[in-house]
Amino acid sequence: MAIWLGIPALLLAGALLTAVIIEAQQLPGFGDLKSSQSGQTIVVRARDGTVLVALGPSYGRWLDYGEIPDVMKAAIISTEDRRFREHIGIDPIGIARSLMVRATSGHWRQGGSTITQQLARTVFLNNNRTFDRKAREALIAMALEWRFSKDEILELYLNKVYFGGGAYGIDAASRKFFGHPGTNLSLPEAAIIAGLVKAPSHFSPTADAQAAMDRAHVVLEVMADAGAISPEEAANTNLNAVHLAPEGKQNSVRYFTDWALPQLDTLVPDNSQPIEVWTTLDPRMQQAATDAVAQNAPKGAQGALLSLDTDGGVLAMVGGTDYVTSNYNRATQAQRQPGSAWKLFVYLAALEAGVKPDDPVMDQPITIDGWSPHNSHDSYAGKIDVRTAFAYSKNTVAAQLGQQVGFQTVADMAKRFGISTPVATNPSMVLGTNDVRLIEMTRAFSEVSARGTSVEPYGITKVVTPDGRVLYQRDQLQGQTLVAPFVAAGITDLLQTAVNIGTGKAAQIGRPVAGKTGTTTSSKDGWFLGFSSGITTGVWMGRDDARPIPGLAGGTAPARAFAQYMKVAVAGRPVTQFDTQLKLPDWQLEPDDEANQGDGNYYYTDDQGNLVSAGGKPGDPNAPRGGEPTSAANDDFLNQATGNDRPPPPPAAAAGAGPKFKKIPGF
Repeated sequence: MAIWLGIPALLLAGALLTAVIIEAQQLPGFGDLKSSQSGQTIVVRARDGTVLVALGPSYGRWLDYGEIPDVMKAAIISTEDRRFREHIGIDPIGIARSLMVRATSGHWRQGGSTITQQLARTVFLNNNRTFDRKAREALIAMALEWRFSKDEILELYLNKVYFGGGAYGIDAASRKFFGHPGTNLSLPEAAIIAGLVKAPSHFSPTADAQAAMDRAHVVLEVMADAGAISPEEAANTNLNAVHLAPEGKQNSVRYFTDWALPQLDTLVPDNSQPIEVWTTLDPRMQQAATDAVAQNAPKGAQGALLSLDTDGGVLAMVGGTDYVTSNYNRATQAQRQPGSAWKLFVYLAALEAGVKPDDPVMDQPITIDGWSPHNSHDSYAGKIDVRTAFAYSKNTVAAQLGQQVGFQTVADMAKRFGISTPVATNPSMVLGTNDVRLIEMTRAFSEVSARGTSVEPYGITKVVTPDGRVLYQRDQLQGQTLVAPFVAAGITDLLQTAVNIGTGKAAQIGRPVAGKTGTTTSSKDGWFLGFSSGITTGVWMGRDDARPIPGLAGGTAPARAFAQYMKVAVAGRPVTQFDTQLKLPDWQLEPDDEANQGDGNYYYTDDQGNLVSAGGKPGDPNAPRGGEPTSAANDDFLNQATGNDRPPPPPAAAAGAGPKFKKIPGF
């Protein structure tokens, strides 16, 4: 019976041995494995070619087996693979012991994978938890044991395993966390590094020093249990005496790279080779933006700034006052109420419906569906024009305009200009009670600057390999028309006035600026958004917990930060005047909508909409000599239609005849 059972076992063992030998023969040599690297290196370049940041692995110096401190070897073997010197690459006994420790202690103290398996996974495989991958990992681990000595495997492992913070290998980790080469590692330092293998990000000393120390205590206990050190050494090791190297300064550029680089998954999918990413960021402007936010944000408040070039390229992006303290990007992620900056969409909708900057309006208390908006300081100016109402951000006028064009129309206009957050259509929405993102509001103002055409914010212009092969090149996109040119001209007129004489005076920079302030209830948020010389910039300030900030308003700190930044940003660019001339379309010169349905060549109407003349196009070959237009109807019809069969009107009435501009009912 034993023979019959033994034969299949021998055959299986023979097949496994054959597979291991074949796999071992296909493995790279030791020298090749030493020179191979894990991880992808990404060099991010500014628009001028300078390096903004280099991301990816750091390898330090390769340490030969004899250069690696004994305490480092002991810490890794005790923690990761106590039977490293006895097994053949896989360790059934070690797996059983790991399960037993887990059952008795309630948590994992020792991993089930051997050091050799981890090396196989690091160099040849990935971290997918599938049966096929685990089987492949086991086969490669046994092949590594067949091909290389234990010392060579441990040398490869300690020089290649990832320890967090971009550091691969103990020398890179030692330099990053302790500021000295890996050859000088002490026992507590070795315990800290050995503890990182389990979860490099979670136990990183620079991310959570206490978590790193707690994990190092576990490593010391395991080393004592394995006999690598005495219990007294473990108890007397002072982890708090370890000097951690200061974290390298992370400047505000990281807000931009954190936003832009994830887009590589779409632009160059399935790419793992080293690349250079060329971006739109301007280093001079980025520094100016950083300074403007840091120097103007109220104490205890956060600030964000986003600046776009004419085509939507991001020139500067600051997502907070300090990236190290908080890497939360308030320029692209935070959703806050824009206050009166939202009136951009209210007035765009009104201008598109026929309102003009010079039209008279009444600034007076009103109530809409039980809601009564109030102006700042409860002051009301009475009869003013649209331009003045916008410049001084009169809430009552914005409410009237919103009601007359329709709150849904205002919401649709905001969506048209790129607002993707939910927009409620209750009356108070005209005062900016919907949450928005700074990047989308800045985009909307940029689209106004682009004379009403769409603009797509972007940060990556091309991606190339180190040898210059282009993997991605951004195409120049043609913007779509969002509003007619006369609407863009009208809103630019209003925005310029708001800076010249209105709430945005602090944003003046000595050249034409068009912009709008925004302040929310109890001064929780302050905004300024505007453009000049082809650059559009948005600034937001406030607290992350949305608590009030005394004295914060869009026309104070945000407007000052805008001006400070823009003086640097536009330097060297030509001064450009805004196109604010209202080149009204024909339909706005007509008194009724039916005039749009004809070709305009056969009839004209008086101020009451009555037909007054008819004829063909000038120069029509069928017209009578002298250019007299050919009638489109007989004389009786024309006389009746034009009133020529009735007595002439009094002189006063005749004096008022002529085409009139259309107005929204109520104005």
